[in-house]
Amino acid sequence: MAEPTTTSTTLAGFAAAGVSVASLLPGMDGNAIVGAFAGAALMALHARDLGIPKRLMYLAISWIAGYLAAPEVAKRCDLQQTGVAAFLAAALIVAVTVQLLDRVGSIDLTRVFRRRDS
Repeated sequence: MAEPTTTSTTLAGFAAAGVSVASLLPGMDGNAIVGAFAGAALMALHARDLGIPKRLMYLAISWIAGYLAAPEVAKRCDLQQTGVAAFLAAALIVAVTVQLLDRVGSIDLTRVFRRRDS
C-alpha cells in the first residue's frame, strides 16, 4: 500500500500536468484554467469533513464551473484578469450550491401549502 504522502504527491503531479496540458489547448483561457484549479483546490482542501472521493468530485465540479463562470464574474466584478474571476467562482460555487441544496431539502412543503390555503 502506498504511503499517504506518496499518493498525495502523485495526485498533485497529475493535477499540475492536467492544468499545464489544458492551458496549452487552443481556444482555452490559461489564466482561467489555473485560477479555477486554485479555487477548486482551496475549496476541496477546506472541506475536511468529506471523504476523499467526495472531495475529488467537488474539486472537478468546482474546477469546471469556475472556468465556465470566469467570463461572467470578470464582467460583473469589473476584473481585468479571468484567473482571479475563475478563482473566486471556483472557490464559492460548490459551497453556495451545497448550502442551497441543504436549505431546499429542509423546506417543509406541507407547511407551505397549509399557509397558502389559509
